[in-house]
Amino acid sequence: MSSFASLPLLPSLLKSLAEQQLTTLTDVQAQALPVLLSGRSLVGVSETGSGKTLAFVLPLLHQLKSLEIEGSSVEQSGRPRGLVLVPSRELGEQVSKVFKSFTHDTRLRVRTALGGTKKQIARQNVAGSFEVLVATPGRLSQLMDEGDLRLTDVRTVVFDEADQMLDPGFLPIALALVGACPKEAQLVLFSATFPVALEQAVNSLFPTPPARVRTQGSQRLVPTLTTSNRKVLNGDRFSPLQTALSEAPKASTILFVNTLEQCDKVAAWLEAADIAHVVYRGQMERSVRRDNLQRFRGGEVPLLLTTDLGGRGLDIELVERVINVNLPNDIDNYLHRVGRTARAGRPGLVINLVTERDQTLLAKLKKRESAR
Repeated sequence: MSSFASLPLLPSLLKSLAEQQLTTLTDVQAQALPVLLSGRSLVGVSETGSGKTLAFVLPLLHQLKSLEIEGSSVEQSGRPRGLVLVPSRELGEQVSKVFKSFTHDTRLRVRTALGGTKKQIARQNVAGSFEVLVATPGRLSQLMDEGDLRLTDVRTVVFDEADQMLDPGFLPIALALVGACPKEAQLVLFSATFPVALEQAVNSLFPTPPARVRTQGSQRLVPTLTTSNRKVLNGDRFSPLQTALSEAPKASTILFVNTLEQCDKVAAWLEAADIAHVVYRGQMERSVRRDNLQRFRGGEVPLLLTTDLGGRGLDIELVERVINVNLPNDIDNYLHRVGRTARAGRPGLVINLVTERDQTLLAKLKKRESAR
């Protein structure tokens, strides 16, 4: 099975796929779509940029539109049938955009309830009847507590970028949300990495063992990614950074650091060097952060400076290069960072500024490289 046309999808969805010139299934889509269309619960692990979003969007819309065609339309206010949980507002907006690109012909309604927006706006979003809700857990719990939403009609629950949400601290919230849904609801979980804590969460969340799919590229560096390690001498990161930036000054680039202090230090250096950039980090106005992301995404500014906040969930087309000014300690964070480039089979470059303390991480990465 290699094409969308070979799947038992509704004609309205096949039409939208054709209009978007989407024909060939990615690895994760080929594995996950038949399982999800059959109604089974699923855990999927696949590298960033591999097409996970479409792998759950299509079967969810197919299921809900089929119910409507059979005469079971959504009529009650604040009673969605499809629920997608996301870790951040930015990812929620991206997922909602993908859904809406397939609703012109299916005529299904997609709403959002995301943290970082005013509560009144979220309440307005979920007023009336609609089929699909994309939500962050905190905002969803708040709206449920205040009586604006009920999950008693939910047929499918999706956890997107689950490794960000299902840590031990969040698990009680996840269990409560799933517990508010019907017992027979289909559970779907997608993640780019699969740490031990996530396995423990799966065992708690799923009442019966789910189907599992894992792509060959999961937990590995993608073949189209080129890696260049540059030594940091005497603690001077800015010399190799300047060299790297000068090699392709107009390339769409994400710079990663580990802390807010490091972010401010690099931002000051970029400002002094008169290098156009925007910053995307915590402890800044959400509106400013959002505007900065839009400027980078739109190509107005070629350089985005961020912490690991920007390493997960952001789907920005045509990022040509990632530069780790400060390497993370955790290999999963590294995989999320470099997953911002070399997406969907396109080439990408990652440049790592390396110190002696980074050798442990590099040794782990070398094993991943040899496994490609």
